[in-house]
Amino acid sequence: MADAPRFRKDAVAVPEEKHPVDETLPPLRMFTSGLQHVAAMYAGVVAPPMIVGPAVGLSATETAFLMGASLFTAGLATLLQTLGFWKIGAKLPFVNGVSFAGVTPMIAIGKGQGHDAIPVIFGAIIVAGLVGFLAAPYFGRLVRFFPPVVTGTVITLIGVSLLPVAFNWSQGGNRTAADYGSMKNIGMAALTLAIVLVMRKFLRGFLQQISILLGLVAGTLVAIPLGMANFDAVRDADLVGFPTPFHFGAPQFHVAAIVSMCIVMLVCMTESTADILALGRIVGRPADARTIEGGLRADTLGSALSPLFNGFMCSAFAQNIGLVAMTKVRSRFVVAAGGGILILLGLCPVAASVIGVVPLPVLGGAGVVLFGSVAASGIQTLAGAAMEKGENALIVATSVGIGLIPIAAPNFYHAFPKDLLVVLDSGISTGCVVAILLNLAFNHLGARKTAADPAPEPAFAH
Repeated sequence: MADAPRFRKDAVAVPEEKHPVDETLPPLRMFTSGLQHVAAMYAGVVAPPMIVGPAVGLSATETAFLMGASLFTAGLATLLQTLGFWKIGAKLPFVNGVSFAGVTPMIAIGKGQGHDAIPVIFGAIIVAGLVGFLAAPYFGRLVRFFPPVVTGTVITLIGVSLLPVAFNWSQGGNRTAADYGSMKNIGMAALTLAIVLVMRKFLRGFLQQISILLGLVAGTLVAIPLGMANFDAVRDADLVGFPTPFHFGAPQFHVAAIVSMCIVMLVCMTESTADILALGRIVGRPADARTIEGGLRADTLGSALSPLFNGFMCSAFAQNIGLVAMTKVRSRFVVAAGGGILILLGLCPVAASVIGVVPLPVLGGAGVVLFGSVAASGIQTLAGAAMEKGENALIVATSVGIGLIPIAAPNFYHAFPKDLLVVLDSGISTGCVVAILLNLAFNHLGARKTAADPAPEPAFAH
């Protein structure tokens, strides 16, 4: 029998169809869709430096510089995730930015030290980022030790730990000021909160997504004629500028600070793993072990490089995953365009300093929603944590109770060594450690496994 022909002359090559994740859109749609992602995450990116800067004693101008640097480094980290290279990057429409998880530990590290605190914080982040980068290939094996009962507890503590910041802003921010806690300040916070809630209720689509941003604008417009807005940071800011490497000095490496930020890095890696799994399902490209590994490498490398440009620890912004699900725009190049916009904003100090015009009571009103939503997302995660099991309820109760000590009794650990206070004064760090240890004790050691441990639920907050 003659051999069958190896090919036919009339055969037509059919080009392989691109997955929606790898599609490019027309330039205008690419830009506007990317801008929408920036709008959805902007407040979340600038909030951590806005909290940490004043807490460690930085001026308004220096805090604005930190905010610009955070925008710039968030853009770099987002490009690492979406475009990637070698084995780095999930190559999904995945937005990276400054993680809320590090706020309380960073304040504990540098409270009252001013400029001296920033190099210590940056040194700890660099080490934590490098440790996370090396651990990325093995982290998949550890995920089972971070089920929803652990991640939900930690996310809840993040939100609850940040709420006192919103309450302090609502009163005016400066406890020594004559009008601290005045009806004028609290009234402005209440008005801003009401505006955000009304916008969230009645707006739709893109405008609903940026309701917090619109609430900040509306609250500020009301505050200007009342003399509550301060334009000094804008007047002092340059139109164009570059976040000078190590602007606050060379990084310093203190063991206690490094331990604290390594714990935060574990939390961030857990959240990012859950978010990668969730995003993979939403865009129709389920995340495998290689995707998770690449995504974690981008997270941790972005975090290690961020202090070089005066930025903080980076992790996934899950609110943008909700935006992908809502708009059905799955292209990773759209999010890469958003990363480019973030970089441009970071190179324009005036843009970053505009947030400095917003009065603290206005920020406080919006912060109640912003930080409260973090706690709510933790509660949502706990809903899938099999709380009917008495052990899991006990884990949550004990971990949250211990994690709230620094908030409920700030001087509780006053007799402990100073190095330990860096960890103990962070309810997030202590709560996370307790949740992990109790989960090991009750659900792993001596327990017979009858089913695969569920993957952590996505953490819809930062």
